[in-house]
Amino acid sequence: MPLEIITLPCLADNYAYLLHDAKSGRTALVDAPEVAPIKAALAARGWGLDVILLTHHHYDHIDGAEELRETYGAKIYGARADAHRLPPLDHALDPEVSFDLFGEQVAVLDVSGHTIGHIAFYLAESNAAFTADSLMALGCGRLFEGPPDMMWRSLNRLMGLPPQTLIYSGHEYTQANARFAATIEPDNAKLQLRIADIDAKRAKGEATVPALLQLELDTNPFLRAHLGDVKSAIGMEGIESAEVFAEIRGRKDRF
Repeated sequence: MPLEIITLPCLADNYAYLLHDAKSGRTALVDAPEVAPIKAALAARGWGLDVILLTHHHYDHIDGAEELRETYGAKIYGARADAHRLPPLDHALDPEVSFDLFGEQVAVLDVSGHTIGHIAFYLAESNAAFTADSLMALGCGRLFEGPPDMMWRSLNRLMGLPPQTLIYSGHEYTQANARFAATIEPDNAKLQLRIADIDAKRAKGEATVPALLQLELDTNPFLRAHLGDVKSAIGMEGIESAEVFAEIRGRKDRF
């Protein structure tokens, strides 16, 4: 059975996710931005917390991990390559290796770029990828540590997942990302429809994540840097896709 996934708003614009296995009654958490909303969500459902999965070392993804471990006895999983910047790990993970989570296989993907050692978690049975600040709804994370070609390789890795995969990213940045995306492809009809849907959801205070990978492929400019129409739109016909991605990322940084 696929895991039940609960989206939890945290801080000003972060998301954490609870993954619950009804059969065993066990629960995992992806990222721990802050303690209070996570404890409240667990208490409301009568759940404990068995596993904490960390994507990368930034404080707004790990700050609650130690207190949650102390409270619930949860085991912390994170990237071996990032272990020196994470809370002490009970399980150090290597990319391109899978591990068992409540009977479901979780693939660990190296999605470095935003940070070095950033990982994503892909659960095929649950049709879910937890990408945090690598692939985001209509965007990608700012390149604090890795070069553009590294992030482009990471995004291509995620683009290779099944198109009906739900992408659970780390922040509610979608509306701002949409305004930028429209400057790259103003005539993209699917993008215009998505912008209208995003604006309607945000007007009601609804989350815009998760989003289908296919929708990202159709509308997210950072996943479209290899397309001739996008290269032409920004005057980079015939240029290598990684360079086009770097240009789009640079434009977003200045937007």
